[in-house]
Amino acid sequence: MPKISQLGRVLIPVSDQDGAIAFYTKNLGCSLTADVPFGEGSRWVEVTPAGGGTALALVPPQGSYEPGRMTGVSLTSPDPRADHAELKQRGVDVDDEMWGGDGTVPLGFFFRDQDKNQLMVTEG
Repeated sequence: MPKISQLGRVLIPVSDQDGAIAFYTKNLGCSLTADVPFGEGSRWVEVTPAGGGTALALVPPQGSYEPGRMTGVSLTSPDPRADHAELKQRGVDVDDEMWGGDGTVPLGFFFRDQDKNQLMVTEG
């Protein structure tokens, strides 16, 4: 049996790694946890949410793995309402309406990064 123990990182395709680092660190409070040469002239870049957990690897487009997509990434927050208001105030592309919070589906909202990659924030 494989010895898989946890989700380690999620890859998000970005057109500009430096721009993505700025977006994720300045707007979401992530820490830059890796920025190292990789392969032939590439970089391996990871950012990690303030509370730790799974890293987001900010990778250059490859093949059909292009920026501007639904990532399926859900970031957890104890207060999505406050985060929604703050991200909107910072000029981040957030949905106007929040969803869930009815006891079945957690309260949350969608937002898009600098490349229009869609992520969500959910209560947890």
